[in-house]
Amino acid sequence: MTQSALLVLTTVPDKVSAERIATLLVESRLAACVNILPGVQSVYRWQGAVERAEEIQLFIKTTTERYREVEEAIRTHHPYEVPEIIAVPIQQVSPAYLQWLNEATQESRSFYA
Repeated sequence: MTQSALLVLTTVPDKVSAERIATLLVESRLAACVNILPGVQSVYRWQGAVERAEEIQLFIKTTTERYREVEEAIRTHHPYEVPEIIAVPIQQVSPAYLQWLNEATQESRSFYA
């Protein structure tokens, strides 16, 4: 069954956290791909104060079917008390990419190199 594609965004404080979460999501087939973008400058309000931090942005490609599991995995393995977890529906995507994304996130599917 073909699912709708989602782009899930989260920021993390360091490379170790980024690589740990990205690897976990892809190895467990919760995401087809995670892009790690370093050098994000964030300005945000936290506990009544305006804060600034250099963070790493993760772009997580998954399906609507896997979203809840992706969210739970991020919450479980994220170092922040309240991690950013934002899901944006991908409204236009090439058919071949969508097929690959769906295949890569199927739980029982096995691939042979």
